[in-house]
Amino acid sequence: MKVGIIRCMQTEDMCPGTTDFKAVKDKKLAFEGVEGEIEVIGFVSCGGCPGKKAVTRAAEMVKRGADTIVLASCITRGNPIGFVCPHAEKMKAAIVQKVGEAILLLDYTH
Repeated sequence: MKVGIIRCMQTEDMCPGTTDFKAVKDKKLAFEGVEGEIEVIGFVSCGGCPGKKAVTRAAEMVKRGADTIVLASCITRGNPIGFVCPHAEKMKAAIVQKVGEAILLLDYTH
């Protein structure tokens, strides 16, 4: 599995992504049950509200080999600030429309 992770730009200064990378490394939480190696090929922000840059960034990571796009838990679960992105559903739909349904979209990391 080759993953591209998209995180919330609002939480970049609070979270270095440690738990995201640990979940990948340990194959836990969103990555539980994944057979074989998991390679992170990109770790980018959504570009800020309303998250429009997430679409082109997801497409670029697919172009560079990602077969899975992951919206980090800061977007979909509000970690660590307790505020879920109000644009998460639109972002997910726009990403799927851009990269196609053959690319797996996970909507959390931990």
